[in-house]
This record gives sequence, C-alpha cells and structure tokens, in this order.
Amino acid sequence: MAESRDVTAEHARSAARIEADVSVEHIAEVYARAFLDAAEAARQTQALLAEFDSLVADVLDRYPKFEAVICSTMISREEIAAVLDRVLGGRISPLMLNFLKVLSRHGRLDCLRVIHRRAHALYDILQNRVRVRLTTAAPLSTELASRIRIALRGKLEGEPVLELQSDPKLIGGAVLRLGDTVYDGSIANQLQILRQQMMDRSAHEIQSRRNRFRNPAGN
Repeated sequence: MAESRDVTAEHARSAARIEADVSVEHIAEVYARAFLDAAEAARQTQALLAEFDSLVADVLDRYPKFEAVICSTMISREEIAAVLDRVLGGRISPLMLNFLKVLSRHGRLDCLRVIHRRAHALYDILQNRVRVRLTTAAPLSTELASRIRIALRGKLEGEPVLELQSDPKLIGGAVLRLGDTVYDGSIANQLQILRQQMMDRSAHEIQSRRNRFRNPAGN
C-alpha cells in the first residue's frame, strides 16, 4: 500500500514538472515574440539577436553568480533593476536593457535562456530556415558539408542551417537531429541494436527450453 502511494506521489511530481515546463515554454514564446516585434520595429533584428547571443554566452555562461542574482526571488525587482543598470548599463543596447527590465518587473528573468532559444526558433520560422544538427565521428570537410546542405535543401521545407559537431565515440556513419527527431545511422547504434536483438532472442530461446523441460508432454 505504501509502495502504491509512493508511485502515485512520483507520478504527481512528474506531472507537475511537465506542466511547469510547458508553462515556461508558453511564457518564453510570448516574450520571445515581443522581443522580435520590438527588434523588427527598430530594424535591428539580426543585431539584437546577436546581442542576445552574446548576453547568454559572454555574461550568463561566464558569470553564473550574476545570473543567480538577477533570477533570485529573494531580491526585490527594484534592486534587480538597479543591478542591471549598474552592471550592463552602457555595455548593451538600450533596447536590450529595457527588455531585461521588463522581464525583471514581471519576475521572468529566470526564463531568459528559454526566451533566447525561442527567439531564435521563431526567427528561423520567419526566415524559412530549418536547423539541422549533424554529428559525425570525425569533422567534415567544407566541401562535404556543403554537399550535405544541398542534399537536405531538396528534402526539407526550408533552408537548412547545418550545425556540425564531431564525436569520436561514433564508430562510423552519422547522427542527424532535426527538431525533436533523431535519425541515427551510426555503426555504433546499429551494433547496439543488433546486440539487443541477439540478447532478446537468446532469452526467448532459454525460456522456450525451460518451458519444454517443465512440460515434456507438450512436445
């Protein structure tokens, strides 16, 4: 009975986490659209997206304590706005600083990274671009990457933006990620699948022999 209650409680916590994630994505979508609208109105969309990239990579990633401060619920929003002015004032554009202050007033700076990701995703849609991540065992040559991009262009409904990375643990082949879908053509993955199939088959044969041994009359 206690085990049943534990399982139910775990399911409830999992559901709450999923609901929270969905809520964050929805909130991020709203602010990302507002950011792009403001950037478009200022005719600075690409420049502001690049500035957003720099804010995440050069500030948040390099100074996690600063991120912790501006995302803290223990500090008043007025104090956080003052911190933003003191640390970033004169170092980022007025539009970006104002956007951060809007997020601060609404207590949404903790969604900043998700907003950044959604802003890029929305801009890709507007530009009819499709991001594709290709992982290979060794780095690809520029020529081969170009050929793959051209091949993908004929199969996708949009201009492919190829993100290349290498992973020496791949025995061969490639792993292609398109949105939430992964196409794994690596030899390592194929070997793992084959190994699992062999293990399943062996287990099935062992169980069949046990059944025949237990029920000799059934043969």
